Amino acid sequence: MAPTITAATGLSQDHLSLSHKLRKPVVEKLRRERINSSIEQLKSLLCAEFLQQQPDSKLEKADVLEMTVTVLTRLQQQNKTHFLSQSLMKNSQQSHCTELHNHSSNCKDKSPVSSAPWRPW
Repeated sequence: MAPTITAATGLSQDHLSLSHKLRKPVVEKLRRERINSSIEQLKSLLCAEFLQQQPDSKLEKADVLEMTVTVLTRLQQQNKTHFLSQSLMKNSQQSHCTELHNHSSNCKDKSPVSSAPWRPW
């Protein structure tokens, strides 16, 4: 059977299939290299954490990913706690300032000087 010609490109289906088959391993190799590079970067960023957990063992990619998730989860919880404590402190300070302002307003209202205007006659 003769190869079919596509109208748009003028190339045969067999040629397109062969080109795809040749390119696929190269694309897959580049993808694996990107994954490995990213895992190495994670490992170097979390070096201290790795030394605490498994000082002398070789870490697998899954170990690196699991430890990264653990560290990021802990950081996220710390950030939430920090944000919550900062919000509570800010609310407490605002509440305190409001109380001071109200107290000072009440004191002014009770003083005789502020209750009646001064008139020289």
